[in-house]
Amino acid sequence: MASGAYRNGVAKGSMKVERSTAAVNPSVKYSSGVKVKPAPSLTSGVRRSTAGLLGGSGKDDASVSGRVRVAVRLRPRNAEEMVADADFADCVELQPELKRLKLRKNNWDSDTFEFDEVLTEFASQKRVYEVVAKPVVESVLDGYNGTVMAYGQTGTGKTFTLGRLGEEDTADRGIMVRSMEDILADISPESDSVYVSYLQLYMESIQDLLDPTNDNISIVEDPKTGDVSVPGATLVEIRDQQSFVELLSLGEAHRFAANTKLNTESSRSHAILMVHVKRSVRGKEEPISSENGNGSHMVKSFRPPLVRKGKLVVVDLAGSERIDKSGSEGHTLEEAKSINLSLSALGKCINALAENSPHVPVRDSKLTRLLRDSFGGTARTSLVVTIGPSPRHRGETASTIMFGQRAMKVENMVKIKEEFDYKSLARKLDIQLDKLIAENERQQKTFQDQINRIASDAQNQISEAERNYSDALENERLQYEKDYKETIKRLEEQWATNQRKRDDDKLIEPKKECLDMGLGTTSSEQIAELKESLQKEISLRQAAEEQIITLKGEVVQWRRAEAVANTEVIKLRKKLEDEEKQKVKLEEEITILGSQLLQLSFEADETRRSLDRGDSGKILTGLDSLMSQVRHLQLKDSGNGQKASIAKLFEQVGLQKILSLLESEDAEVRIHAVKVVANLAAEANQEKIVEAGGLTSLLMLLRSSEDEMIRRVAAGAIANLAMNESNQELIMGQGGISLLSMTAADAEDPQTLRMVAGAIANLCGNDKLQTKLRGEGGIKALLGMVRCGHPDVLAQVARGIANFAKCESRASSQGSKPGRSLLIDDGALPWIVQNANNEASPIRRHIELALCHLAQHEVNAKDMISGGALWELVRISRDCSREDIRTLAHRTLISSPTFQAELRRLRIEC
Repeated sequence: MASGAYRNGVAKGSMKVERSTAAVNPSVKYSSGVKVKPAPSLTSGVRRSTAGLLGGSGKDDASVSGRVRVAVRLRPRNAEEMVADADFADCVELQPELKRLKLRKNNWDSDTFEFDEVLTEFASQKRVYEVVAKPVVESVLDGYNGTVMAYGQTGTGKTFTLGRLGEEDTADRGIMVRSMEDILADISPESDSVYVSYLQLYMESIQDLLDPTNDNISIVEDPKTGDVSVPGATLVEIRDQQSFVELLSLGEAHRFAANTKLNTESSRSHAILMVHVKRSVRGKEEPISSENGNGSHMVKSFRPPLVRKGKLVVVDLAGSERIDKSGSEGHTLEEAKSINLSLSALGKCINALAENSPHVPVRDSKLTRLLRDSFGGTARTSLVVTIGPSPRHRGETASTIMFGQRAMKVENMVKIKEEFDYKSLARKLDIQLDKLIAENERQQKTFQDQINRIASDAQNQISEAERNYSDALENERLQYEKDYKETIKRLEEQWATNQRKRDDDKLIEPKKECLDMGLGTTSSEQIAELKESLQKEISLRQAAEEQIITLKGEVVQWRRAEAVANTEVIKLRKKLEDEEKQKVKLEEEITILGSQLLQLSFEADETRRSLDRGDSGKILTGLDSLMSQVRHLQLKDSGNGQKASIAKLFEQVGLQKILSLLESEDAEVRIHAVKVVANLAAEANQEKIVEAGGLTSLLMLLRSSEDEMIRRVAAGAIANLAMNESNQELIMGQGGISLLSMTAADAEDPQTLRMVAGAIANLCGNDKLQTKLRGEGGIKALLGMVRCGHPDVLAQVARGIANFAKCESRASSQGSKPGRSLLIDDGALPWIVQNANNEASPIRRHIELALCHLAQHEVNAKDMISGGALWELVRISRDCSREDIRTLAHRTLISSPTFQAELRRLRIEC
């Protein structure tokens, strides 16, 4: 960071920054006799409309040629230069209105150079941002990759230009802070996202400035596209400007710096800020008719959301320096060598690109590998070279100017990063499929209930008719049988009477002649009466037969009604069979829809790879296939409408309802609820969970629940919340460490112990809570969990001990009076020594760091010698695979008088 202060030299009023550079006139001859070549013109118009893409006629792989844009900034004289160079003129003369710079050789001769922008020592931070970085930031918001980099001699103001936070004076804000302000002002929080990672390249080792324990991160290159990424780096989502400033402040605190003769705070590493911007641009919905030709049914065709992904890389290079001027020695000398080697490798790549060499040595350094896309790649790149006015450093100034001149010859092919968000569309189809399945089940149940009701009513009617018909027949039969018996009885009686009369007639036949005519008349009357009686019987018989015929007709009618009822039953049974077939068909369709969803995911991956290869024809084919599947899915139920987004569903459920389920009496409900809370705690919802009482509910579950799964998931959620410093104090304030210690003592499941150990390890990293954490048994709880022996549990225990030891070391370096380590007081040293050479690399790495931090306190030296830790420190200083840990162990050994005395006694050379 430059020691000289910058002054604001910009006039009032806003300045309009053009996004394209006009062509410079041909070669111009100056008074000094130096011929200056004009700077190549930049290609303007990086922004382009995506209407053609959304309409299906645009090009997806359109790219634009863009030269690296270079600006030069002059630092004002500092206090030392004002005294030492008081009798000498500045070695450079700026002509900002002509965008030229003169580098004096002597009092009468000079070289003239031309840049895209020439910024005087009076240029404000705002003007520097607008002419150097703002066009790049606008390109990133449009979906391009962009790079802003500062190059120059140590102490010329690179870190001031890029990384100044402006906490004391907002006008001093650097390019990093101002870039994020513009990005957050332009994006939509609902549909867009911004993620940030902050790294440093220190002695050819990539380290995470947001997580110092995450070092030696590897670089991954896509073999097809050549894109470079660092997947091991910490990614933090940015929602507001204040959190970003705090993030930068945290990263700067972890960056390596040293005091040299040229700069009191000389950066000893290259800082790289990566800002990933993802923006969604949704296509229009067009109504189309259904495939079966029925125009009355309309469905909507949804195009997948268009996603633009831009990446802004801000690189604060460490300053180049000459050893004889900087006075570097010892470890600082090694750092200077590493810095100069990486900058030399970068210069070789710039030279090769400027000369259109067929071979560019990008693999000579990790710095050139990280900046592969910035020079000769697809990113829009803006370079600011910083120089000082002192004639004593004319050589370094000339080297810096020539670096910028060569960089201006590098051409990049700026390419937009756009792709379709097939995952979002797949989630839509998944929700739609669930809705169709649920609706089908509801319809099937309703129809089955109707069929059962109709069948029951028909059966009741048939039974009632059969019962009435049987009762009527039985009554008629009994009545006819009774009448028949009575008639037969009367006829028999009549016949018996007639028979007796005939017998009497035969007995009195001899006297017949004596009878008079009167007797004959009486017999005739009796015969007439008998005939009349017989006639009546015949009439009754005919009436009975007519009634029988009538009853038979009624029987026929009842049988016809029964036949009709049977026909209705047959129809209902046939309808039931048809519905059963329809059900089977729907189940088959649901299976097909599921397979189509899997096919959709596969086609989405294929299409994304096609996008990366720039194969527009395959993209359109995949899109047509996708849209046909959407139509097929929506034709099944056109009335369901558009699904709500995941965010809308979450708002409908509500966090309070989810937290209330943690107290449910149903164990399954509690398990699912605590899993949901744990997943939310792993994302950007921690503040809402804590405000809604989620932390209190999770701690209560640890206290009251006996279910192993609930305790495991609750401990994992608490571990996620414990990554936030403000949450750590709340956890400790509510007795969280005691509950975690009790859970660790009772649990036997390795996964539960791993979650508990992870939570305690996160709490161990807080300087303010160490005494309280140890007092409530946190360290002993960690040591107690080693009984499990599981590697994952041991790794978390080792991480917690390393964090605790690091906090103790940090407190001592900040001026606190060192005392004996609490870890040694609680008996952690034997386990640390025992596992210092563990086969598992995560365990060994944390233990080695813990030993180095413990050894930095002289008060711990005797305990470590008696416990055998000295031998492990010697081994680490010689055999450790990581150079930074090996160096730290070596430096600790040689800086401790007690260790040195013991090594001399044992005749061991360190």
